[in-house]
Amino acid sequence: MTGALLAVDPTSGDSLLAAFGALAVLVVVFAESGLLVVGFFLPGDTLLLPAGVLCAAGTRTGPHLSLWQVMVCAAVGAVAGAQVGFLLGRHGGRPVLARTRSGRLRSAAARGEALLRRYGYRKAIVLGRFVPLVRTVLSPLAGMLDVPTRTFTVWQIVGGVLWSQSLVLLGYWLGAAVPGIEHYLWLLVAGVVVLSLLPLLLRSRKGPDPRGPDPG
Repeated sequence: MTGALLAVDPTSGDSLLAAFGALAVLVVVFAESGLLVVGFFLPGDTLLLPAGVLCAAGTRTGPHLSLWQVMVCAAVGAVAGAQVGFLLGRHGGRPVLARTRSGRLRSAAARGEALLRRYGYRKAIVLGRFVPLVRTVLSPLAGMLDVPTRTFTVWQIVGGVLWSQSLVLLGYWLGAAVPGIEHYLWLLVAGVVVLSLLPLLLRSRKGPDPRGPDPG
């Protein structure tokens, strides 16, 4: 048993799902939704989509997961992780960010802050869920920037449920509709990552919004 646990790759969605099933979804999504440094290196999109595929009855290889368990674990992990990240950001997040030497983490934090300025709190909190890396830093960043707790809580729940459930259900639909799709998960995951980054890339080319942010 110990040898099997040591063989698990924490950065691989397939490895985590094979070892821990729906529990892996809960733990990884929780960490990836708001724990700076730790969550920054864990799979999020690359775990939810395969988990949905492995819930489909048509899947013939790999572990078969329960759809309702995966959906519940994904929603709970997303909502609880973001709320914990927000609280950590409000009570000590700035020193952690200031000490980090990770260029990727600093870059993601800058993009998250730009997102909050451009779209205002409500839109940014929801949209940020769908952007890799930004998703991890946005909740602690919202805490550091003193976003109102009620506003953050309401909209992070909306964004967390939309993000987590849409990816799981997309994977489930693909697993049921396309025989053998589990053999090409890396292509699906790459497509999701590219699509999630596309809106930000297009917005960055347009330059800053002259109207300024909507603080709502």
